[in-house]
Amino acid sequence: MRTLRSALSTQVLVVNRCLQAVHITSARRAFVLLYTEVAKALDDTWIGQDFRAWASVAPKPGEASLGTSRGLIRIPRVIQLIDYDRMPRATVRLSRRNIFLRDAYTCQYCAKRSSARDLNLDHVMPRSRGGPTTWENVVCSCRVCNLEKGGRTPAEAGMKLLRRPARPRWSPVLALAFTPARPKEWEPFLSTLPGARELEQLWANSDHSADHEHECDDDE
Repeated sequence: MRTLRSALSTQVLVVNRCLQAVHITSARRAFVLLYTEVAKALDDTWIGQDFRAWASVAPKPGEASLGTSRGLIRIPRVIQLIDYDRMPRATVRLSRRNIFLRDAYTCQYCAKRSSARDLNLDHVMPRSRGGPTTWENVVCSCRVCNLEKGGRTPAEAGMKLLRRPARPRWSPVLALAFTPARPKEWEPFLSTLPGARELEQLWANSDHSADHEHECDDDE
């Protein structure tokens, strides 16, 4: 059994009434939603159980659980909102981490993969010449390529982009849900979401070791 704080921080996938993934929450919040009858916990057969029914079944060996005064209670991997049937708007915040994720932690000029510590953001059209900080004008680059390009356009520097930068199709929930360490119980609810294949490939190619999200900052 893990410590209380660790157990309560366990990530839980939230799906809507139509079994579509809409959010990721903590076990602490998931239990609140169960106890207040806003959501039900889904078992291995996708049958929803209320708090009392869920708590009445003892955890299996090795199953994530939480110690309470009444004994161990399983930590659900997926909970279903009872009345919510919408999908959140797929707006991905323009940030350093999300650009690195979109570009698979790969320099868009030399194709070298690196950790976040060794990468920069580059404005395709330099800011000194009016280039905006947008999904379509900012790419991931290594330090060497960033310095070589300087305040020039790729054409002027004799450099070529691996691909044209664009706004990602995946939603914020997908960005977290597709991490390689995701629980197997999440799989059925993720595979059909918009951008799923793209994001799974990006995570597969990424260096996951240094991923603290920051706002876009200076690079030129």
